[in-house]
Amino acid sequence: MLTDWNIALWEYDFLSPHWLWLLLLIPAVLWWIFWLEGMQRGEFKFPRTESEQQNLGENWIKYLRWGIIVTYGFIFSLLIIAFARPFHWAGYDDYDENYKNGIDIVIAMDISVSMLARDFAPNRLEVSKKVAKEFVDGRRGDRIGLVAYEGEAYTACPSTLDYDILKAQISELQPGMLESGTAIGVGLGTAVTRLRNDSLPSKVIILLTDGVNNVGDLTPEMAAELARAKKIRVYTIGVGSLGMAPSPVFTPFGIEYENMPVEIDELTLNKIASITGGKYFRATNEESLRTIYKEIEKLEKRKMKDRDFKSEPPVRPLPFLNWAILLILLVFGVQIFYFKTYE
Repeated sequence: MLTDWNIALWEYDFLSPHWLWLLLLIPAVLWWIFWLEGMQRGEFKFPRTESEQQNLGENWIKYLRWGIIVTYGFIFSLLIIAFARPFHWAGYDDYDENYKNGIDIVIAMDISVSMLARDFAPNRLEVSKKVAKEFVDGRRGDRIGLVAYEGEAYTACPSTLDYDILKAQISELQPGMLESGTAIGVGLGTAVTRLRNDSLPSKVIILLTDGVNNVGDLTPEMAAELARAKKIRVYTIGVGSLGMAPSPVFTPFGIEYENMPVEIDELTLNKIASITGGKYFRATNEESLRTIYKEIEKLEKRKMKDRDFKSEPPVRPLPFLNWAILLILLVFGVQIFYFKTYE
């Protein structure tokens, strides 16, 4: 919560910002005062050399006088800022928000059989779906689409603002809906085609996989180049614990689980992110995956909220006036009690 002593300028906006132009005069005025100080002649003649005179004097007094002059400059700066009518958005809720400039996002999710591995509870796919829906719940004004891929890829949900439909489609994802395999390049390429040239200025793909590209005519590198050509950033996420994991294996009796090494092509995922200006992440459990989505949200700061204010926000000049008054009392005290200026 703000106090009446907070003068952190980056936290304020101004209703009369034209007053701030006067701040440009402060350095010039201070330079002129220091120049006059240097040109000022003493009232008494000194019969020795200038160096001897300086040795007899105390330099800290000179620096104290300079400090007083600079403090006056700071005081006038505070007063000018107060005249600019500073205000702060914190705690002011008398406005409507319009999310006009969102982000165009496509989540490309690997739904191959390996995503049923149980190093996540209950498995990688269910955790990936759960965290993706949480991410969707935290968005406002972003168009979000969904691409699912195995050995092939398809658009499970076109970019939409109807998040309920999107989350329903995420919930429906299951392995076996497409040809088997892991076509990372095809999945990424399909996601790129969903982000049209007339889409929002900020375009992002979140590509999630737990394996290695092993099918498809479009390589991950080729798909990354297509994304870069359309100015799309790709954040890649490798899903899987380190070492061994209980992984699904097809047998005559159905799917059984065996401990198998986790193989994620991190080199390729890093390369995709590097080509497109994104970033690669590794999720080894549910919490780390949730943290990754939060990190991606921080990296994407282009979404702007337009505020339609119903009334003028309250002006907060008091912090600047309080500091100005305190410094004035301090400077006057030094001049009265030490330099005897006003006796």
